[in-house]
Amino acid sequence: MAHNDIIMTYNETIDYLYNAAPAFTKVGAVAYKDGLANTLALDRHAGHPHRAYLTVHVAGTNGKGSCSHSIAAVLQEAGLKVGLFTSPHLVTFRERIRVNGEMISERYVVEWVERNRDFFNSLSPSFFEITTAMAFEYFRDAAVDVAVIEVGLGGRLDCTNIITPILSVITNISFDHTQFLGNTLPLIAAEKGGIIKEGVPVVVGEADDGTRPVFERIAAERHAPLIFAEDKRPVLDVDYELKGDYQRQNLNTVLSCLLPLARALKSRGYKIENATNVVRRALENVCRVTGLQGRWQTLSERPLVICDTGHNVAAWKYLSGQIAATECGGTLRMVFGMVDDKDIDTVTRMLPRNATYYFTQASTHRAIPAGKVMEKAVAHGLNGTCYDCVEEAYRAALEASGDDDFIFVGGSSYVVADLLRYVKGEPAE
Repeated sequence: MAHNDIIMTYNETIDYLYNAAPAFTKVGAVAYKDGLANTLALDRHAGHPHRAYLTVHVAGTNGKGSCSHSIAAVLQEAGLKVGLFTSPHLVTFRERIRVNGEMISERYVVEWVERNRDFFNSLSPSFFEITTAMAFEYFRDAAVDVAVIEVGLGGRLDCTNIITPILSVITNISFDHTQFLGNTLPLIAAEKGGIIKEGVPVVVGEADDGTRPVFERIAAERHAPLIFAEDKRPVLDVDYELKGDYQRQNLNTVLSCLLPLARALKSRGYKIENATNVVRRALENVCRVTGLQGRWQTLSERPLVICDTGHNVAAWKYLSGQIAATECGGTLRMVFGMVDDKDIDTVTRMLPRNATYYFTQASTHRAIPAGKVMEKAVAHGLNGTCYDCVEEAYRAALEASGDDDFIFVGGSSYVVADLLRYVKGEPAE
């Protein structure tokens, strides 16, 4: 298609995607579609693009974004051309689809949607179904060697689950999206274990007495070699760039993936030279190599400003301790908001008591109103003020801060997204 033939601008295209196909990130549960019928139709329409390259599939409750980026960084530093598909985005839609760290171009997004729009109209796919189809086709067009594909939600019925990867990864299991995945850890594990494929090695980052038998059963049924990262504890002296306390588990998961991944690549003609140096260089520079943001990310030193996308109970088990352990000579200021399908009661019980709070709401329909967040927090002995948007809350915290203060911004990926857009001067997408 010639550039002059483009009908929609990039911003109009993104608006079309959100409005024509409801996005979970925008509206929540009504955007969720289980089953793979639409995905399979989109895949047939495009000529099965995911078969043109190797894939690694990453599921889990927490840590799948960090692990996906870290695995992609290792593959990229090894000299492979690497696609990376993750969600949600923080600043721009284009973050979701990358090749060797570079975001998909605005022009590709516009032309791809324009080319396929009539087909979408007949199918009524969800936003994530369309986005997944776009990623798979983009990776084929870019001639990647391997693509790291992060599951959107769950696993078994997630629309990424049409791929047959060379390695499956399940980071951990905790309570999240229980309305779709089940209200017990074994039920959730069974849904996420749905990405395990016949004969394909699978690495499980963390498991307990309830979830381990589920993975063992599924792996045995599918003759899939199973590795529990907790049992391996591989040792490599590496200064992992991702500094959150919870990243220790993610690092162990990533390191446990390297041997089965190297074997799978070697059997397909890819040999990684100087593997130890490659891994160390990749993991010490994950954010630079892949563009990852929002994981215990330092935005300022004086005052210290850190943001983190941790948004559920499992994440806050680590975050609350790390915030408390972060030394500053001044006041701890918490810019905090959550969205509607999270366990706000348990999370607010875990928040630091010795802090000044700036309760807020992200620019998504799913945001819990700031007043309700404050109401829940006050019930647990916290004090603070309400702000209508993240920008206002952050500015108030910054204006009140001295050089020795510590401002933490989080509670939701969407709170962090609004913050990053504000500090970068980027419009909302």
